[in-house]
Amino acid sequence: VQLQASGGGLVQAGGSLRLSCAASGRTFSRFTVGWFRQAPGKEREFVALASWSAGTTYYADSVKGRFTISRDNALNTVYLQMNSLKPEDTAVYYCAATPAGGGTRQVSYDYWGQGTQVTVSS
Repeated sequence: VQLQASGGGLVQAGGSLRLSCAASGRTFSRFTVGWFRQAPGKEREFVALASWSAGTTYYADSVKGRFTISRDNALNTVYLQMNSLKPEDTAVYYCAATPAGGGTRQVSYDYWGQGTQVTVSS
């Protein structure tokens, strides 16, 4: 599976962005997909995940209520809608996928995209 993350950019605090993670190379619909982010000088951290049906979603406390993960299996794409963005959301955002259950740990994911930069100005 090849993953391509896109949709990052520069936005003012309080603004919104929608990230996309497009998959190719294998049927994506049965994969759990997660979003992670890495800010400068910090470790990569979990942001959100969606089960293959999106019947199960889970968020980091820091983004709960502001970010929404969704997926369109027909398009092999997972989205991360980010609202009420804060400067501390500035990071490179990565999508990852696994045919297993997934989780909040990076080691649970087998496939990774290249990352997309999100910068939130104050």
